[in-house]
Amino acid sequence: MNASTLTKSLEFLIDELPEIAPLDEYHRALVSHVHPMNWQNPEPPPRHNLVVIGAGTAGLGARGALVEKRLIGGDCLNVGCMPSKALLRAARAYADPRDAESYGVGVPAGVTVDFPAVMGRMRQLRAKITTHGSAKRFQSMGADVFLGEARFTGPEIIEVDGRTLRCKQAVIATGARAVAPPTFLLLGE
Repeated sequence: MNASTLTKSLEFLIDELPEIAPLDEYHRALVSHVHPMNWQNPEPPPRHNLVVIGAGTAGLGARGALVEKRLIGGDCLNVGCMPSKALLRAARAYADPRDAESYGVGVPAGVTVDFPAVMGRMRQLRAKITTHGSAKRFQSMGADVFLGEARFTGPEIIEVDGRTLRCKQAVIATGARAVAPPTFLLLGE
């Protein structure tokens, strides 16, 4: 797939997926792992033992069928836990030389932060990590991977992108959204 086609595909996903910007080599690698543009959902077997809806950290590694509407790995991998840890490490790398004198270590003045480079490193690390939780990897482990929105149409029937999945059991592991409890709102900004 050439860069122009990939960019158009990524632009199409922006309505359905979390913001993916900038469209650099690392974000292209990320998307190629967690929501491949050319992914073909498999022909479902007569019945799965288990269908997992949501491929965030709660649903990863299940055998059977795995359904993800957005990005495999969920918020933790793509926009939350992992990216924030990379940013925290960069902040610590800045703070260590800044505070070194209090430990008796002399460091030349002028430590700076190149924020675009920090963000580039975060995207590079995230793209590398996604190979461990990619659609292709789950498929190679025996899971049927479906990219699309799941909808129950019967007690043991789930529709995904025009495909009918039959299962004995289903796990809904679609994640959560952060919300400030009402009592926190009383504290103000």
